[in-house]
Amino acid sequence: MTSKVGYNIDLEKRLQGSVPKKGHTQAHPTLLSSTSSSDDPRDVLQGEDRAWFSHWKPFLAGLLLSLVVVQQFPRSEQPVICSPNASSVCPAASPIAPSVHADLLKQLEISYATEGFKINSFALLGGAVKIPTEMFDDMKVPGQDPRWDVFNQLHGYIDSHFIQVYRELRKTTINTYGLVYHWQGSNPDLKPLLLTAHQDVVPVEPLTVDTWLYPPFSGTWDGKWIWGRGSCDDKPGLIGSLTAIEKLLEKGFKPQRTIVLAFGIDEERGGIVGGTGIRDYLLSAYGPNAFALLIDEGGTLEAHSDGVIATPAVAEKGHFDLRMSISTPGGHSSVPPEHTSIGILAALIAELEANPFTPHLYRNEPYFTALQCQALVDPEMDDELRDLIGKARYSDKALADLEERLFRNPLSRALAGTTQATDIVHGGVKTNALPENAFAIVNHRIAGHSSVSTVKTHIAAVLLPIVKKFNLSLDAFGESLNGELSQKTSGHLKLSDAWGTALEPAPVTPWLKNPAYDLLAGTILNVVKTSARWNNPDIPVIVAPGTMTGNTDTRYYWNLTQNIFRYGHVSRFDKYNGAHTVNEAILADAFIDLIRFFTIVILNADESKIL
Repeated sequence: MTSKVGYNIDLEKRLQGSVPKKGHTQAHPTLLSSTSSSDDPRDVLQGEDRAWFSHWKPFLAGLLLSLVVVQQFPRSEQPVICSPNASSVCPAASPIAPSVHADLLKQLEISYATEGFKINSFALLGGAVKIPTEMFDDMKVPGQDPRWDVFNQLHGYIDSHFIQVYRELRKTTINTYGLVYHWQGSNPDLKPLLLTAHQDVVPVEPLTVDTWLYPPFSGTWDGKWIWGRGSCDDKPGLIGSLTAIEKLLEKGFKPQRTIVLAFGIDEERGGIVGGTGIRDYLLSAYGPNAFALLIDEGGTLEAHSDGVIATPAVAEKGHFDLRMSISTPGGHSSVPPEHTSIGILAALIAELEANPFTPHLYRNEPYFTALQCQALVDPEMDDELRDLIGKARYSDKALADLEERLFRNPLSRALAGTTQATDIVHGGVKTNALPENAFAIVNHRIAGHSSVSTVKTHIAAVLLPIVKKFNLSLDAFGESLNGELSQKTSGHLKLSDAWGTALEPAPVTPWLKNPAYDLLAGTILNVVKTSARWNNPDIPVIVAPGTMTGNTDTRYYWNLTQNIFRYGHVSRFDKYNGAHTVNEAILADAFIDLIRFFTIVILNADESKIL
């Protein structure tokens, strides 16, 4: 194949300025850098470089503009918090308990503490876990794939076990299996409360079934843990919220504020049927920005030796799946070229992994605030790190030193920056036939200070040296590489959005001076301080804003409310082995506290007049 090519790798690095050497951390990415005193980068071009730039200028200009827009503050111009203590960025919340409904809550707390209620609740969750609502990526829409039929069983289970909900709430089905419940409040001037969860679970890998301590869809309660796929993600949210409302209905509670429940059906594959359908229905039935706040699965609480830190997620990373497709001439394997398409693909993957995205701390982002809050309450943090976190509020040098220390940890790098992971590779069909096509899919989770366009710019800049090395033509996200030079190429590389599902980082829910955040934080404090699990009303509790590294169905709900919180009130220590893996299990007592959380947040929201 032939193509016109003409480009300069150094030019791309000068333009991009965001591809540091491996292991190097830049203080701030430079958008344009050169030795020329001219403001026009074209003045540094010579010959074929100028031809390449002329063709790519519109594409690069658009991508570089996105960098300028997203990186709002150079490091030296970031807001400086000149405060000797962390209270300005980590405000102390006070526990919030219902007053009008204090007697009702007291009755419910007594009921929740009984062995009968606990055993029945464990059985309710276990029964839902027994129903294998697995979600596969290749499932067709409901009605065209029999694997959806199991959701009918779950709906029958809900209707038969939550009698009051079935009788009193208005149920609407969305795209056959999505569920929306409406509990009408007496005061139409109050915006509704929206509680969301999802009914589906990730599939169980058949080859792992024998490694489970209990069968993956047994729903077994062993006296401490409730076992099975979905016991952590997300049937506790589904059954916990329904249980809280069922008990409120049994006690005759009549809300002033309308309550809406929305349960998706394919969150584990991106919500393409359930999340979108529920979004469209809620926007049509209630309107944009119609809800006071939304609570979905997400952030956790962490117990330390002398305190608890809860991190409701106020933000959610963006998402981009890169597809790198290589096409090269075929032929018999007995006369191979120097590099096959698979070999070239391996080089491209290696180059991406050698040039990861550089993480940064920004003072106006949730992760920085969470660090300040952790420094206040975590007795296990060493004094040097605590001091560095405090100084980073007003010192750029301390901020850079904090980055250097924190980013030795992969989790910290993931929380603060954009990540990439090569998850799918495919190529070749036979051992004696040269592979004509090979592709890889690389998953990116995009930091809140970045964007899809920034990620594309980075990818193109990183891969250009390999494109030149292997003499490839290039289609980078719809832009063909055409210069003035013509020559025979060895193959073609296409960079694209793998599934057409690129997602920008979610809007950040404000956490300072926001009544909705204050209500949630106060509720969390109350639930923890009155919990039999902690048995310590004086236990220090800090609520700090968090960021979801994954995506939930809330990706579709941005227009429903400005107050989106992703919070599950379950600690990682309450999960036997985490979610999406073998031996998924939730600590039974933690599930009771989750029911308490839903109950109290409903009552607190009902009494609030400032939401």
